[in-house]
Amino acid sequence: MFGIRYLKVPPTTYVLHYVNGKVRQEGPGRSFFYFGPTSEIVLVPVESTDVPFVFQETTADFQDVTIQGELTFRVVDARKLAETFNFSVDHRGRYRSEDRSKLGDRLIYAAQILARAFVQQQQLRNLLLQSDELSATVSSGLKHSSIVEMLGVEVLAFTVISLKPAPEMGKALQAEARENLLKQADEAIYARRNAAVEMERGIREAELETEIKVAQKQQQVQEAEMTARIANERDRATLLEKQAANDRLEADVRAYALQVVLEPLKSIDWKVLMAASGNQDSASQIALGFRELAENAAKIGELNISPDLLHSLMKKSNPRS
Repeated sequence: MFGIRYLKVPPTTYVLHYVNGKVRQEGPGRSFFYFGPTSEIVLVPVESTDVPFVFQETTADFQDVTIQGELTFRVVDARKLAETFNFSVDHRGRYRSEDRSKLGDRLIYAAQILARAFVQQQQLRNLLLQSDELSATVSSGLKHSSIVEMLGVEVLAFTVISLKPAPEMGKALQAEARENLLKQADEAIYARRNAAVEMERGIREAELETEIKVAQKQQQVQEAEMTARIANERDRATLLEKQAANDRLEADVRAYALQVVLEPLKSIDWKVLMAASGNQDSASQIALGFRELAENAAKIGELNISPDLLHSLMKKSNPRS
């Protein structure tokens, strides 16, 4: 009514009320009445904003890589930003220009320049594994960037979601990685088989050592048995020698005793001994007579022996007859 309007903005919007080129009131979440024909309203969003990006760069080995991610920022100095971009609205609250969308593009350009400086120093193979380093480098660069400071914004995060090489190069890297994995798999199989062979060899060596130890133990047992047998034979030989010595000694004792007994009989005539024995029969007496005759044959002139005597003697010497 009569050009008087009412404005109410949320806390995430910073409002600047200009009248004749001067700021009458400003701040986030304000509400007030203003006179439309002489007023200019500027609405600057101060909430955090996420801006996706995709751009392509070239690595140090002249390979194309596509960088995809997201940049998050918020406005910290709305008046400085309002002096750089047009955030004015009409009486219906619609922005009069497209500068609002240009803010994200300006920040993406600044981030791309920092990312290009990092990417051009890296080989493709290394770059694909350094997304975190790329994010940290660009985030640090944006925080100290004069462009960002001039815009009055603060970069909250710069996140790299993916790093993709050209399709042909990606297939080549995948093929190389696949071959390396297959090679590693073959090496693992070889190592496993080699370990199995080494283990089997160790088992066989252990078995052989066990057999050797068993043989050594058996040899020791045999040697002990042989030593015991030799000792027994030696003891037996010693016993036999002692027994033989005892037998010889006993024989010597018996011989000496017999000698002692027979020694007195040496000087006695055998005839006396025969007579003393008292066991002579008639045949023995006749035999002794014949012996006496034989000893004195030179003194005897003629000797007559009757047949009856000879017959009786032969009959006694041969009982069967």
